[in-house]
Amino acid sequence: MLDELQVRPGEPARLAERETKSRLGLGEKSDGYARLAELQEQLRELQAHLFGESRRSVLLILQGMDSSGKDSTIRRVFEGVNPQGVWVRGFGRPEEAELARDYLWRVHRDVPRRGKIGIFNRSHYEDVGVVRVKELVPPEVWQRRYHHIREFERLLTDEGTRVLKVWLHISHEEQRARLQRRIDDPERNWKFEPEDIEARRDWPLYQAAYEEAITETSTDWAPWYVIPADRRWARDVAIAQLLVDTLTEMDPQLPPADPRLQGITIP
Repeated sequence: MLDELQVRPGEPARLAERETKSRLGLGEKSDGYARLAELQEQLRELQAHLFGESRRSVLLILQGMDSSGKDSTIRRVFEGVNPQGVWVRGFGRPEEAELARDYLWRVHRDVPRRGKIGIFNRSHYEDVGVVRVKELVPPEVWQRRYHHIREFERLLTDEGTRVLKVWLHISHEEQRARLQRRIDDPERNWKFEPEDIEARRDWPLYQAAYEEAITETSTDWAPWYVIPADRRWARDVAIAQLLVDTLTEMDPQLPPADPRLQGITIP
């Protein structure tokens, strides 16, 4: 499943050709939920080993259009995982202190510590996506950032952080339905911002920006995965599978017991 979702280094992302509603061969929704429960159990155990080992970390980067499901992905995939071993950081508009520094400063300071799974809800890819569409910097600036980002992620990988990048691939029509629910449902009103309508009008521009960004930055050390996101349950299974496969490959080991503990009986 994951092989077909990965953007091969050196190949175009082809977002326009990729499905958004795929069931990923998982069958019905009930089958997907059952599989997710299995993966969550595995993820809990692997995360505990990563936390105990405390030598390496995992960084999951979630990018996507408005309403593509970044928040709900975090909530559902990591349900039941020990919160001590997970670090979540959301990136909105840069603050004054962040604008006074290079654009990677605010993300670098929040990469996960050793032993943790870090999750970025948006990321440094805003600096080659949003800034491009809104023309906040000239083309020569955002174009050179692809090189910066590739090497930044190489640095993280070399220092023990596995970088997983996910594009939550939602259709134009599904986005319309989700944004409308935010307007119609009083419990969701707080999620809606007028800027969402403006961003929707710029849909083709954003698709072009992220098509190029994903193509330019999917590498052997930090590949991109384009996850169909119209069906939330299929999306969640795919991302949970990605995390479990990655941690299984890393094979984190709990530290050996202190030999002084042998034979001790607590009175």
